[in-house]
Amino acid sequence: MSQKLVSIIMPAFNNATTIGPAIESVLAQTYPHWELLIVDDASGDGSLEHAEAHQSQDARIKVFVMGENQGASFCRNYATKKSSGDFIAFLDADDLWMPEKLERQTSFMQKHDLGVSYTSYKQIDYQGKDKGVEIHALPEISAAKQKTNNFIGNLTGMYAVDKVGRLLAPEMRKRQDWALWHKAIELSGKPAKGMTEVLAAYRVTADSMSARKWGLIRHNFAFYRQYLGYSWIKSMAWLLVFFATYFFVRPRYIKKTAQ
Repeated sequence: MSQKLVSIIMPAFNNATTIGPAIESVLAQTYPHWELLIVDDASGDGSLEHAEAHQSQDARIKVFVMGENQGASFCRNYATKKSSGDFIAFLDADDLWMPEKLERQTSFMQKHDLGVSYTSYKQIDYQGKDKGVEIHALPEISAAKQKTNNFIGNLTGMYAVDKVGRLLAPEMRKRQDWALWHKAIELSGKPAKGMTEVLAAYRVTADSMSARKWGLIRHNFAFYRQYLGYSWIKSMAWLLVFFATYFFVRPRYIKKTAQ
């Protein structure tokens, strides 16, 4: 199969203690055809220095600096516009990839002629210790199913530019990744496919979305009201669908493992 270029998008804001391991997990990839676009969002803790140190050692790493804080979604869109890859993938500055992630996923996408793919992933704590929780990928997700819940872990998703374009996330305060993957699946014209392998690690912190579920109700509502443009009543009805899926469907794909 052809060695297509993967553009990896990494926003960073005050991630001095985690950005090094995140970058190193990219450098450790068995698939060498990538570019890493890091956008420092006006950090004040040394994150930029870590990014620039790695940039000086590998020409595949490109660092961009925001003059003032813009938010993760803006930074992802900025990097996407600067990207030149055949595939787009996302890795936040506090998450990690397994070494074979890109190799297996690009091969999987080309084998099945996919526009969108994603993988299973696990949770780690702030120190990088395995929390004993795996989120297993659904076999496939249609645009209609993705509308019921955000089934794609952003750090696992990948899309093919030739099939969906170079997508930008909508201007929403939260849940932009949910909207982006929904749009990508919709534009691809067929369901996204999931890989059973655990190929990424999501760092759960006190400030992470997964640690503040109830505070995100309004942001889930905004996905339907703002992104999909539904009426207030229709958005509320879909929010009920979201919670039914969240509590009765998603738990089937969350597995406890021995630590």
